[in-house]
Amino acid sequence: MTVPAPLGLLAELTHACPLHCAYCSNPLELVARTDELSTSDWLAVIAAAAALGVAQVHLSGGEPLRRADLPEIAAGCADRGVYTNLITSGVGLSAERLAALPVDHAQLSVQDADPAGAARISGTRAWDHKLAAARVVKAAGLPLTVNVVLHRHNIDRVDTLVALAERMGADRLELAHTQYYGWAQRNRSWLLPTAAQVRAADAAVAGAARRLAGRMEVLYVSPDLHTGTPKPCMGGWGRQQLTVAPNGDVLPCPVARVLPDLPVDNVRDRPLPAIWYDSQGFNRFRGTDWMAPPCRGCPRREVDFGGCRCQAYQFTGDAGATDPVCRLSPHRPLVDAVLATAVLATAVPAVDAPDVAPEYRRRF
Repeated sequence: MTVPAPLGLLAELTHACPLHCAYCSNPLELVARTDELSTSDWLAVIAAAAALGVAQVHLSGGEPLRRADLPEIAAGCADRGVYTNLITSGVGLSAERLAALPVDHAQLSVQDADPAGAARISGTRAWDHKLAAARVVKAAGLPLTVNVVLHRHNIDRVDTLVALAERMGADRLELAHTQYYGWAQRNRSWLLPTAAQVRAADAAVAGAARRLAGRMEVLYVSPDLHTGTPKPCMGGWGRQQLTVAPNGDVLPCPVARVLPDLPVDNVRDRPLPAIWYDSQGFNRFRGTDWMAPPCRGCPRREVDFGGCRCQAYQFTGDAGATDPVCRLSPHRPLVDAVLATAVLATAVPAVDAPDVAPEYRRRF
């Protein structure tokens, strides 16, 4: 198959973060600060990505503001003419810091519609920081996206979350259901909403999108566990996006490291173009030739590209299996069994549990 140039690069500058969100998809074994790419390493990555055809660089983490060299890295993006998006928790974002960052857009995470709910899910009292960050972004004249990860404990407040985004002056609101990887996978039973909650949220989002049309874009990422229809992995495995982890590992999607037998190349050892076009990891699930029935004969195979390989592995142990969320998958009963357990529980999330929290928090 002909491999197109990548459109976007997710630059995970660090795994350090002031928040401890129970839905975080970052790996359980985070990259240590001592293993992170240097400033010169990241500038080389950005230069190689721009030469490769990347048009958008998303500066992410963790919390990218934890990198003291973020202004230099952002300037490297600007010098290469790529559109740069700062993905931030808002903690540490002041007018002075933003003025030093030549970025084109800011995406701000919000955990809930009120301070108590936000603190409960993030393990941090960051509410005031987020409101201040939104004001800073708007005062700088930058477009603002507010991102909310939906789960059992905030999904009933979609209308209030929309109203909050309006007050923040958001140009775009992303309401995205939890994807169950990393800590989210560990905490799935605590986070998973019921079918009734999802139906109510679907209706609330649709109503908000109609009301705000032309004023604020409302993007909704539906929960594929509930819908029975898989989504394409990052627009299709190795088709549009690539991720560079804090240590330089290059991945087709941010969570591809959950696949234990996936060959992973590193920018310290191999040029980025060679990794994109020629590596085993990127070519393993490109296109449709790798698919087995029922995917191989499905009319949606060029739409969802087989769904999520990581999700397939987590449910079945086989990354090449049909995504179990698909209603046509022979493994769909595994998903149905999980959904049947989605009752309104009051369990404590793993990141706050006494036997897990200290180990988790020491990373930050």
